[in-house]
Amino acid sequence: MLTIHLPTFPVLSTERLVLRELRPSDAEQVLAMRSDPLVMKHVNRPLAKSIEDAQALIELITSMVAANDAVQWAITEKHDDTFLGLIGFWRLVKEHHYGELGYMLAHEHWGKGYISEAIGAVVDFGFNTLDFHRVEAITRPANAASIRALQKNGFVQEGHFKESIFWNGAFHDSLHFGRLAVRAR
Repeated sequence: MLTIHLPTFPVLSTERLVLRELRPSDAEQVLAMRSDPLVMKHVNRPLAKSIEDAQALIELITSMVAANDAVQWAITEKHDDTFLGLIGFWRLVKEHHYGELGYMLAHEHWGKGYISEAIGAVVDFGFNTLDFHRVEAITRPANAASIRALQKNGFVQEGHFKESIFWNGAFHDSLHFGRLAVRAR
């Protein structure tokens, strides 16, 4: 079984971004993102309605990271520490050496390539630091931007599950993507 132990929270940097620990002070930006119907269109969670909803999400993520059951980062720009979105392994399957990748970005930052850039850093961390064998991601067929970002980062569509998600009174299809670690043989 894979052992995850992060005594200090890992900060990741890319050309334009810093991925840092989520903080209680991010609550207002988390609320703005999680209450935006555009952002939440393909996310199977209710819209945030209050600052308490945002604080509860931050507390949940913080507790999962502390228990080594998840690793999630706040996405920020290098020149500005303001929260732009979330990315990380929201589910770690230690028994099978993989993590499930999830991400979301405030809509005013869409179209800049930030998610693709962040995916690259997070997946490298998963393979090289956490020693994952694979990383998985699930998205909806209509989420073309997410599909492009995954494909750009070497993910391959492994399945199209028909009506596998029940959300808001309807069944939805899901696309399952995977990427394997490249190891020297």
